[in-house]
Amino acid sequence: MADARSLVKRRAGPRLWLSAGWIGVVALAAVFAPLIAPQDPLAQDLFLGRMPPFWMAGAEPGYWLGTDSLGRDVLSRIIYGARIALAVALVAGGITCVLGAGLGLMAGYMRGWVDTIISRFIDIWMAFPPVLFSILLIAVMGPGLFSIIVAIVVIDWTRFARVIRAEAMGQGAMDYVASARVVGRGRISTMLTEILPNVAPTIVVLLTLEMGIAVIIEAILSFVNLSIPTDDPTWGGMISEGRISINQAWWVLVFPLIALFLTVLAFSQLGEGLKNRYDPVLR
Repeated sequence: MADARSLVKRRAGPRLWLSAGWIGVVALAAVFAPLIAPQDPLAQDLFLGRMPPFWMAGAEPGYWLGTDSLGRDVLSRIIYGARIALAVALVAGGITCVLGAGLGLMAGYMRGWVDTIISRFIDIWMAFPPVLFSILLIAVMGPGLFSIIVAIVVIDWTRFARVIRAEAMGQGAMDYVASARVVGRGRISTMLTEILPNVAPTIVVLLTLEMGIAVIIEAILSFVNLSIPTDDPTWGGMISEGRISINQAWWVLVFPLIALFLTVLAFSQLGEGLKNRYDPVLR
């Protein structure tokens, strides 16, 4: 058993630290964007339009990843775009986790009429097409960061609720839960002190996955001009702009796409690594 546990931790190590390292880099870039960004992300200079990255012929000093069609620095816009991506990931992911996991935990452990009401509500909510529902919500509330967060929470809380409900049901049938109730613990106390710690690894995995999904949703909405209504750079908006000029300036599309892909991948791998390392069953 000890050898198996060590093997799991060794396998989780590189994945955990690489993903956490990349998310840390993105977070530092977002927090210290004014100090790190080499140029003003909104500054335009048509004479510098579509300048290539630094290693290609014709590059302009100080514009490390080139410029877009309006002469704006691609690297600076990626750095500032990380702010919006991480803000959506943290806020929307956190609210979705608390709401969905809380309802799922109550439904799975308390059973009875509580489970019936929550489960029926989940079934009804999941009948709505998520993409169309999100677009409808943003069309009603108007584009903006708040609208995006609300749309993500409203759509994705059911994912947490369904999975945590099933986990709580399985944990509720364990002997340690029966022992806790025998010694006189109340249902709420048992749920918070016995059930919750054992479903926490699953919640962590879902939370990190949800953060990656939130980043993707924000990028998709930015791609179709339903995100931030200002000129603030977003990864999805940069991808949309780069798609138009892919034949003349591929770097405008490729670099924000790489940043988006690595960030989403890091969130998903971080959750799996944390689960493998800190799962109570393995401990």
